[in-house]
Amino acid sequence: MKYKSIIESLINWRLKHINNRQFIIILSIIIGLLAGFSAVVIKNAVHFIKELLTLGFSGEYEKFMYLIYPIVGITIVMLFIKYVIRRRVGHGIPGVLYAISEDNGKIRKHNMFSSIISSALTVGFGGSVGLEGPTVATGAAIGSNIGSALRLNYKQITLLLGCACAGALAAIFKAPIAAVVFAIEVIMLDLTMASIVPLLLASVSAVLTSYFFMGRGVLYHFELVDKYQMSDLPYFIALGIISGFVSVYFTRIYMLITNFFEKIKSWVNRLLIGGISLGILIFFMPSLYGEGYEAINSCLEGKLCYLFNDSVFYDFKDNAIVALILLFAIVLFKVIATSITFGSGGVGGIFAPALFIGANTGLLFATVLNYFKLNVSTSNFALVGMAGTLAGILHAPLTAIFLIAEITGGYDLFLPLMITATISYVTIRIFETNSVYTIQLAKRDQLITHHKDKALLKLMKVDKLIETNFKTIHPDATLGDLVKIVSESPRNLFPVIDENNKFFGIVIMDDIRKVMFKPELYDKTYVSSLMFVPQVFIDPDESMEEVARKFQKTGNFNLPVIKDGEYFGFVSRANVFSAYREMLKDFSED
Repeated sequence: MKYKSIIESLINWRLKHINNRQFIIILSIIIGLLAGFSAVVIKNAVHFIKELLTLGFSGEYEKFMYLIYPIVGITIVMLFIKYVIRRRVGHGIPGVLYAISEDNGKIRKHNMFSSIISSALTVGFGGSVGLEGPTVATGAAIGSNIGSALRLNYKQITLLLGCACAGALAAIFKAPIAAVVFAIEVIMLDLTMASIVPLLLASVSAVLTSYFFMGRGVLYHFELVDKYQMSDLPYFIALGIISGFVSVYFTRIYMLITNFFEKIKSWVNRLLIGGISLGILIFFMPSLYGEGYEAINSCLEGKLCYLFNDSVFYDFKDNAIVALILLFAIVLFKVIATSITFGSGGVGGIFAPALFIGANTGLLFATVLNYFKLNVSTSNFALVGMAGTLAGILHAPLTAIFLIAEITGGYDLFLPLMITATISYVTIRIFETNSVYTIQLAKRDQLITHHKDKALLKLMKVDKLIETNFKTIHPDATLGDLVKIVSESPRNLFPVIDENNKFFGIVIMDDIRKVMFKPELYDKTYVSSLMFVPQVFIDPDESMEEVARKFQKTGNFNLPVIKDGEYFGFVSRANVFSAYREMLKDFSED
């Protein structure tokens, strides 16, 4: 009660002293700070767990722990979710997109901490996923709950979600510009001055928080040794095509394995199958353990030592052919390891796996070129490969270009980054119209896009537009009964339903005008002979886009809402148009 009283007092004070724009700016800074702190907590938690588990790995016996750690970590996560949280945690960004499109921007309170704990355990124990998605989910949950507590509207809460996502990404990568681009490109925020300023402030405040706690050190270290030559551009184009196909492979394998695990009803069976499979993969390829940022840094230095460290293949470390085979295998099996981690119950993100696969793809491509004496920079191609797969897997070329340039300082490679990222995106779009973030939401028609008409229709719900002030009539009633109802009704439509609310048809005023003034027919004529059964009706669960198509196709001014034969009311064309205009007005305000 005291909490509610404080919130109410804060709201009243704010309404008197601060306008909406100023308030959103203040909140964006606060949310940026909190999102930045979340990134600090999650990164340090994973580092602590991993160091605790792998410190001093040297003997053969200790290496066998790679077989055990993943299943132990995912088991703890599953028990935490099943018996502590008792609700689904989700994998980050798809959950944020779902909240925006289907849940008025509302995210459950437990996501403010559950994603941190579950992802830290997943990745710390070797789950082959990243931390960016859970960090974004944590920040978004903070933004959503602050917005809900302060009684903000949908547009304002959505903006706070975007600020939190930008802040989380900016903090974890120390890349504020790329984070803003990500919020616009992936979270689907409109680029207006009303949104860009809060996004920038959230991003900057999150980065400063990250600097304060973790210093100025960067996640990925890159030093431009060899400037690219114009003669290398065809190779960057080829890398873009290859990255696009690798992205297609990632998307389809991810969906295939995810669907496989969803068919397994028992969470224990999912855990055993996934945990054992993941442990075997990591045992043979230790670089698949966790996020893999050490392996990415080795790729950016053009080194292959990470392929053999702690590996059963260590004795072949000087064999170039074995190194190429392992590089190819790493790209293939990282996708499988990531998908298994998710499918078996682990929690994490896709950013780090996408970057890992990209760095290895670029390094593999450059190593093959150099094998044939073409003399290209392996580190440059590893860097550009990261942008290629990130653009393809996330369907976010701008985010990929700015993120890779920003986190590595590789701005001198901006042209190759643009070429490879763009071509990779174009390539995957031929085969997949949606990213791994959005493919399942799109299949369920739960995705909002930058297409404003579709986005607004997606946000409109049939159940909010149903009109029920129609006088109903029983199918066995007489014309005389109907005339009495007509005299009491302000509408010219009369749904015919029985005592169980079962829908039979509609009587229209114009159809009975000629007989309603003939008293001799009142007792002889029944409603069942005067009604007609409409061929088109609305299901209360269908999308407003489909409803709009039905109005356009039929030309009707009203359509009945029916589900399983049960009558709910009518939706009118005028009401839909009025709600659309009101929502468009809200979204267009700067």
